[in-house]
Amino acid sequence: MFEPASGDGPLPEGAVRRAPAGVGEAPAGGGPAGETAEAPGGEAAEVTAAARARAAEVAAAFEGLLRIRRVTADPAVPDPEARPAAWELHRPVRAVALALEAAGLPPSATAPDGSRTATGYRVAEGERPGTARVEWPGPPGGGAAQDEEARLKECARVLTRLGWEALLYRGPRRRRYLEVEPGA
Repeated sequence: MFEPASGDGPLPEGAVRRAPAGVGEAPAGGGPAGETAEAPGGEAAEVTAAARARAAEVAAAFEGLLRIRRVTADPAVPDPEARPAAWELHRPVRAVALALEAAGLPPSATAPDGSRTATGYRVAEGERPGTARVEWPGPPGGGAAQDEEARLKECARVLTRLGWEALLYRGPRRRRYLEVEPGA
């Protein structure tokens, strides 16, 4: 069963840490491109294959989400793809994580001991039912705090296009986060 990268736990095999410019092909819907890595012994091809497989899974899941929106939308809605479906309203963390991964934004990740190993988005349950919280954490000294405002605004643009309302807040220790809820 496909699981979008939420930013908690290890990176899914093949998940793109950064959306590299001009490497690989982006799937339909603007998803992540394939990624290559320089490694001894020909490991780059394996990383590329895993990244392309993950990108294909993400693209298929995102297209499925858009199909659900089209099929279940009220006929009076002019653009059903720009409004979350009932399925998403009951699973906002999963829906938001899928939207961000499909847009090519990198997820954060943790090691088994809980320490951050990658900088990127993290999606968690919001304070209120039906909401999600998006943060931009990273490993200590990795620069996540300096980049978080710009990167969270990028996340907000992606989510707003898909019918979510994403409000930027400053939380404890002056760290920013998005509160995401279905748009009106």
